[in-house]
Amino acid sequence: MNCYCGNKEPYSECCEKIHNDINQALTAEQLMRSRYSGFVLANGDYLMQSHHSSTRPIKDKKGIIEWAKSVQWIKLEVLETSKGKPQDTEGTVTFNAYFYENGIVEVIHEKSAFLKENNYWTYLGLSK
Repeated sequence: MNCYCGNKEPYSECCEKIHNDINQALTAEQLMRSRYSGFVLANGDYLMQSHHSSTRPIKDKKGIIEWAKSVQWIKLEVLETSKGKPQDTEGTVTFNAYFYENGIVEVIHEKSAFLKENNYWTYLGLSK
């Protein structure tokens, strides 16, 4: 089975490695894909760890986990990346994340900003 993030590798060879060691995300896109898999698995600890400390929604962790479990994740489409390579310290990833909620297909369309913090990629929030 392919990884939840849409890559051809199995989860154990893709996002699971990053979930176990965030330093394995060498690019902003890899981190974003691992966060999508984190939502699919409702892995709240990883979602908090991979969120930049300045915008980390610690108080919302329980609600995020409950919501992630309440929807059926369909697929992730990466539309565009800017910077976010191993040598960069910032980058953006534009994506669509599709899911079923209350019998309706919904989509999160987002241009996300990523920053390196403590030498690893983190999700900062919506890009301006």
